[in-house]
Amino acid sequence: MKKVTLFLLLSTALFAEAYTKADRIKDMQIMAEAMSQIETGFYYNNNDIVQDGAIKLSDAIRRVQPPLEEIEEKDPMTRYMNQKVKFSNKITKKIDQKAKIILERFKAGDMPQAVQAYTKIMKQCMECHSQLRNW
Repeated sequence: MKKVTLFLLLSTALFAEAYTKADRIKDMQIMAEAMSQIETGFYYNNNDIVQDGAIKLSDAIRRVQPPLEEIEEKDPMTRYMNQKVKFSNKITKKIDQKAKIILERFKAGDMPQAVQAYTKIMKQCMECHSQLRNW
């Protein structure tokens, strides 16, 4: 049984498609919609809307990876200077943590802390866009 499971995992990993810039754009659009949904939930004081948005955000951020061209950068100096992969991974972890805080704090009725976590997510978004997308 263990051999079959191992074989299935390895075959899935081998045949899985690489994460591309197009995939990243799609995930970023989903994240933007999720952020908008969370904000709408704040305005209407609706836990269901906030929860749906935060879950959608967490799901999307977990899929985000550096595109294959960033991972396979051939020039060592460019890889060292950019640190895009490390930077992307750090930001995705922070956003996922803050989405969980939004869920917990809003459900507990602590609106100021939920909004503060939302603001910190926006800060991470802007930081990533300014560093990686050269805004």
